[in-house]
Amino acid sequence: MSKGLLSVVTGNTPGVRGQVVGHLLRASPRAAVLAVSIEARGSGYPVVQRFTSGAGAQPRETHAQGATGDPVVILRQDLLAIRRAMTRPRPHVILALPQELDVLPLLVELWQSRIGVSALGDHYDPGPVLAGVDPASFTADLGCVHRAVPLWDGSGSATPTTPAEIAARQVESADALIVPTPAGGDSQWVSGAAALIGHLNPHATLLKVPDGGDVAAGLPSFLTQPAPTGTSEGWRTGLEPVILPRSPRGSGHGVNSVLWHARRPLHPERLADALGAVMIGVARSRGHLWLSSRPDEVVTWRSAGAHLELREADRWLEAGDGNAWEAASPQRRTLASWFWHDYYGERRNEIVFTGIDLNEQRVRSALDEALLTDAELSRGREYWTAAPDPLLGSP
Repeated sequence: MSKGLLSVVTGNTPGVRGQVVGHLLRASPRAAVLAVSIEARGSGYPVVQRFTSGAGAQPRETHAQGATGDPVVILRQDLLAIRRAMTRPRPHVILALPQELDVLPLLVELWQSRIGVSALGDHYDPGPVLAGVDPASFTADLGCVHRAVPLWDGSGSATPTTPAEIAARQVESADALIVPTPAGGDSQWVSGAAALIGHLNPHATLLKVPDGGDVAAGLPSFLTQPAPTGTSEGWRTGLEPVILPRSPRGSGHGVNSVLWHARRPLHPERLADALGAVMIGVARSRGHLWLSSRPDEVVTWRSAGAHLELREADRWLEAGDGNAWEAASPQRRTLASWFWHDYYGERRNEIVFTGIDLNEQRVRSALDEALLTDAELSRGREYWTAAPDPLLGSP
């Protein structure tokens, strides 16, 4: 049995997700579609609704199913069943995911081999991830940080997060971003939103499409072909806390990005005092910190809109910890070798800020002033860890 092609489509509204699926179907008319919706139920597993069309002999027939359980397990079973039902060579399946599913960890787990279960990679080649982004909804979501909504990942559990964080992650996970524009022509406002979307994911192909228009003929050919070898490993690398996305150059419509990095620890109190100056105009920021109060922990920095989250995510690699080095991705091991310091190891601070008219000098100065001074560094680790930490509390 030849492998099928599995494309993944997301969208920040059901309508724009449907538009992207429609563009793919016009480019690949015989593809099957597995559309997913999800409904949280208290603290347990969610209800996963699936709508399948085009998988059998009657392409127009639609099958609806619902089940309560781990979304990864349910979707893997569905995809394997669809592949068995499709007898033509090189079949194409479009997996349409809702906003409530975190794309990268979900895909990592879908492709993960499991004992006693047929591996998805034996039956499908991964295709590119396409995201439809309605500019008005994206802008509104990016400003919504006052409520928490569940976001399901590949572990079978949901993490409370903000609509702003969900909107940003969806853009960052895509290989192609399709942005509908007004039928009467592109506006300055839409162009500005598209510039911000492009800065959040500079490696993705950005397509601005007239609302309701058909771009099937103009879709880049790679969007209906298998992704490059190593794509599944790239998904895993994207979840590494110490690997940052490529920082875009230049600016457009006032949107710009600033990369800040430093090779000494941050004083947590001074960092807390600096946040007011650092975050002015920031729409999205991602990175990792070396805090003096937690010298062994990788602390991730992630903001979307006005919400900033700091979290202990991993431990810094140590020279003698062979198990940790083996568990790390090849990209992280390479970076650790590049940055290695005989005393500090791989420890470092790196954050990418993206926003409107960011003042690069202000951002850099505020963060640089929060670093430990030479005198503080000379007093050693015992002094560093004793610093009060208003951000994460006592270790």
